[in-house]
Amino acid sequence: MIQIKPIGVIHSPYKHADGIPIQGSFKDDVEAFAEVYKEYQEGLKDLDGFSHAILIYHFHKVTDEKIVAKPYLEKVNHGIFAVRSPYRPNKIGFSIVKIQKISENKLFFTEVDIFDQTPLIDIKPYVEFFDKRENVKSGWIEKHFQKGIPKQTIL
Repeated sequence: MIQIKPIGVIHSPYKHADGIPIQGSFKDDVEAFAEVYKEYQEGLKDLDGFSHAILIYHFHKVTDEKIVAKPYLEKVNHGIFAVRSPYRPNKIGFSIVKIQKISENKLFFTEVDIFDQTPLIDIKPYVEFFDKRENVKSGWIEKHFQKGIPKQTIL
């Protein structure tokens, strides 16, 4: 049995799906913060030397689980492992966010696509040398971005 204990909670302006971007980078002027529980605060040491972080969290508002789903911008279903839908078997999500500052046990960031009060599971630094890939294929999603970022990137 796997047991996961949250390390904190994410505070964002998104209380409902209305207005939330499908990816945080599509609406980069919105601010939020992750409140890390005091017992994990020391783990934030030196994270301020990075421009971005990967937040791993639990989709706490999701009640359904799907094996196939119709993603945003699509009219057909795709396998759940080929989409970014929150209706996943383990309800685990991740977002790459832009770090603004760290103050005590709070990580302030932009490029937000996370609901308010989302349980935070982990934080990792985004490292260009480790995380950036070359010659990336994006499957069925590529057709939606052939002419740039589509206008319908906000729910």
